[in-house]
Amino acid sequence: MTRLLHLDASPRPGRAGSHDHGSHTRRLTHHFVSRWRTLEPDAEIVYRDIGANPPQLTSVEWIEAAFTPIEQQTEPMRELLTESDALVDEVARADILVLGVPMYNFGPPAAFKAWIDNIVRIGRTVDFDMQYGAHPFMPLESYVPLLADRPRHAVLLSSRGGYDFDPGRSMAAFNHLEPGARTALQFIGIGGFHSIAIEHQEEGGEALAASTQSALARIDRLVEQLHREFATSRMTQPA
Repeated sequence: MTRLLHLDASPRPGRAGSHDHGSHTRRLTHHFVSRWRTLEPDAEIVYRDIGANPPQLTSVEWIEAAFTPIEQQTEPMRELLTESDALVDEVARADILVLGVPMYNFGPPAAFKAWIDNIVRIGRTVDFDMQYGAHPFMPLESYVPLLADRPRHAVLLSSRGGYDFDPGRSMAAFNHLEPGARTALQFIGIGGFHSIAIEHQEEGGEALAASTQSALARIDRLVEQLHREFATSRMTQPA
């Protein structure tokens, strides 16, 4: 059984194509999950709507609690980390993260950044090799991703007001959404990263419609690809 974490970061409550002024990213994540269910009806789907209920922001108290060894944490510290622990647990259990994240001002909405800050946790999702000591400028290889124990994939489904933000296109240097998300997620051990976006949202009309249909078709192909990979992986695992 495959476990999916379905996360929506758009503050728009409805889905484009079904609701007036609905979210394009919610439409994409719903399409991905629906297509997956047709191939694997018993898949486990965990849903979290951070667009409607954003995670807490990091604070001085949160940082102190997160960097205190578990055995030394006070009860208020543990309570402060309760939400973060739940978010980390959801990611750790998932095989595929289905992330609906619109591009706002060349980057993610604040709710998604808060989610990233809650799941990149020393001792929970990343650690460091003490052979390098406690130098503040440790090399990258000194960090140990704790979620690299098995294959996991992140699928980032986005929407953009403009266009040509993909790698190699004219606006690629202004895209700080996918590169930032990829870096943070691979840093904690999520090795597979896939991104599909709707563009031309501000322009609308035929350009938006064509981009939407292209994104939906690409999702269909990605669902089939990932489903085959996980099915093959389960077949090759020892009984």
